Amino acid sequence: MSTDWKQRPEGGGLFALWLIRSIGRYGGRAVSRLLLYPITLYFLIRRGPERRASRQWLDRALGRPATLWDSAKHIHTFASTILDRVFLLGDGPERMARRFDVNVTGLDVLHGHLDTGKGMLLFGSHLGSFEVLRVLARKRPEYIIRVVLDRAHNPAVTELLEALNPEVAATVIDAGQDGPALMLAIQEAVQDGALVALLVDRAQPGGQTIEAPFFGLPAAFPTAPWLIALALKAPVTLAFGLYRGGRRYDLRFEHFCDRLDVPRAQRAERLAELVRDYVVRLEAAARSAPYNWFNFYNVWEDTARGHTDAHTDPASRRGAEPADGGTVDRA
Repeated sequence: MSTDWKQRPEGGGLFALWLIRSIGRYGGRAVSRLLLYPITLYFLIRRGPERRASRQWLDRALGRPATLWDSAKHIHTFASTILDRVFLLGDGPERMARRFDVNVTGLDVLHGHLDTGKGMLLFGSHLGSFEVLRVLARKRPEYIIRVVLDRAHNPAVTELLEALNPEVAATVIDAGQDGPALMLAIQEAVQDGALVALLVDRAQPGGQTIEAPFFGLPAAFPTAPWLIALALKAPVTLAFGLYRGGRRYDLRFEHFCDRLDVPRAQRAERLAELVRDYVVRLEAAARSAPYNWFNFYNVWEDTARGHTDAHTDPASRRGAEPADGGTVDRA
């Protein structure tokens, strides 16, 4: 996928996130949602590259030419999930249950594994809301969830998280560490029985990628998260938090693979299989909720102009986007 997303200016940064937080906390969710309409209009008018990327995405995802109304709905869906982040992170379990209607599926395999006391990798994407994962705290408060977040690259998100939920903020694994330190932190968390969450659909600039068919066109996806899974011999579960409008979310867990114990000579082949199998799952989820796609850039661009396709030690490279909802201030 294109790595130009990191070059886009922030859409408000810290001030915008704090404004949303204040409106949400003091005005309530119903009042705050009314303000999403002028916010949607602002981004529709002022952010031309994202508007064009939205229509380009929707052309393929909807299977027809996207309209300006489609793009407005796309941006409004994105803004809705950003507002809900305030409540998903700031509310306690009981209040969260009253505020949101979350349909959770696929918990059986997740429970079966975590009940053994062993950790796992939880791979998400910029599709819907990853914060809705917090409803697990209501169902199984004993679960430990460690999110990988680049604190330096996302200061606004980091400060907002610390203000809304200091306990969650304290569990963050800083993706800004050097490769070996990051790997060690993830390994220790998995060994302690935690769910270690990363967003794995975006390649970092200069990161290693593998090409896979995505909505009929080749796109480049990062290899780093899968190299981490191979190096740690860790099982992987996929998570999709799809926004369905109003107060409704679908939180889907999909068992992806068991403990990965692959001989080094077979790793390149297995790595390609993992990435391509993941992209099939990602496309299926995106087809079911096309307006939930929050990568507002050309996701097929790198394959048109060439990209890096290599396999390296994950301790020396970082190509996975941390699970920080990084599009929050970039669309």
